[in-house]
Amino acid sequence: MYAQHQHLTLMEFLEWIPTGGRYELHDGDVVEMAQPSGNHAAVTGYLIQRLTVEIDRLQLPYFISQQVMVSPDGYQRCYLPDITVINSTKLEAEPFWEERSTLTLGASIPLVVEVVSTNWRDDYYTKRGAYEGLSIAEYWIVDHQALGGTQVIGKPKQPTISIYSLVESEYQVSQYRGTDRIVSPTFPELNVTVQQVFESRSRF
Repeated sequence: MYAQHQHLTLMEFLEWIPTGGRYELHDGDVVEMAQPSGNHAAVTGYLIQRLTVEIDRLQLPYFISQQVMVSPDGYQRCYLPDITVINSTKLEAEPFWEERSTLTLGASIPLVVEVVSTNWRDDYYTKRGAYEGLSIAEYWIVDHQALGGTQVIGKPKQPTISIYSLVESEYQVSQYRGTDRIVSPTFPELNVTVQQVFESRSRF
């Protein structure tokens, strides 16, 4: 759903955005994000728990946020990922971090996760291209309802986790379903299956 404020620059958007609001900037247009469903929140929460365990176990200089904005061009696009893993050692170089909690450099973001809602095209096409262009090393699309088109998750459609890894400046995708163990370049010892992620919907 589009808000009334459109054709804004990044700075105009960051100055306008209400506290606690769920908005993104798409090519200068403000987009109001729908409130996540309970299942969406459960899947997101489970992934945050498991990734936090890995960060702590490996003693990485990372932390996780659901409030941080990511601007892939620093001008007319700004997204609010469901999960952003942030490298704290890189934040000094971020021009909008201290006052706006906004990241513009791929080096600051080892991993970003989008849990698919009805706007699945944004996750599979728009944001995938933007995150690739920003050189974010790893991008997950967690499609727990199999909402994506057959051209991105295959036929017959089934719940899928797509992991895009940056190889020579381009994303290469691996897809996981059912009892497959997720393979993450950022967290190579992560021992989680797709089934465990999607079963979290009934545990919360």
